[in-house]
Amino acid sequence: GRQTQGQSLRAPPMKVDLIVVGKTDQAEVRSLVAAYLKRLNFYAKVTLTELPDLKNTRSLSAESQKRQEGEALLRRFGDGDGVVLLDERGEQMRSVDFSAWVQKRMNSGLKRLCFVIGGPYGFSKEEYARADAKISLSAMTFSHQMIRVLFAEQLYRAFTILNNEPYHHE
Repeated sequence: GRQTQGQSLRAPPMKVDLIVVGKTDQAEVRSLVAAYLKRLNFYAKVTLTELPDLKNTRSLSAESQKRQEGEALLRRFGDGDGVVLLDERGEQMRSVDFSAWVQKRMNSGLKRLCFVIGGPYGFSKEEYARADAKISLSAMTFSHQMIRVLFAEQLYRAFTILNNEPYHHE
């Protein structure tokens, strides 16, 4: 944006990182997520990080797969990062409440907010311990591929609400 005098003294804007376990293997899902990320970058620095799928998962129990994915994820977080797990046991909120929730994080001076979509078996106890919040998009279960699209859309919706844009209708 345009620089106005004294603006450089402000803290740099919060970065938002959507971290997902595994590649997005459906082209339609990939292009929808990309479309929302492109729109989002008008409002904030939003990046998508896809962690590689674990190798040889057939020989792994669900528990050890969760633990290994968790170790890879935990290495991604810095000390000051806000970590939010997208989890079915998380808090459900309306879109306007979610946008206010995001605004509060931005106002708190948080440098980086990480939203995490786990693998097929969810999160390890270490990830739950590190998380600052858990959010559920629905009481229904969606594939971790579809959640990527639904969440990218909700994040975009949150920023349009914060900017009083006419995307969201109550």
